[in-house]
Amino acid sequence: MSDQPPDGLPRYRVLTGPDDETFCRRVSEALDLGYRLHGGPAVTYNGERVIVAQALLWG
Repeated sequence: MSDQPPDGLPRYRVLTGPDDETFCRRVSEALDLGYRLHGGPAVTYNGERVIVAQALLWG
C-alpha cells in the first residue's frame, strides 16, 4: 500500500449522507482503498431521515 491515497484524495476524509445502502457502499469503497475508520459514526435526524457521518484516515 502506498503511503499516499490514490487519485489525489486527502489523507483524512469525512463521508456524510443519508443512512442508506449508498452511504454504506461509499464507506466500504473507502475501506477497500486502504482508509480506516476513525472513531464511530455520528448520527442525527433531520426531520425526514437519518443522516450519518464517518471519519476515515488513510493507512
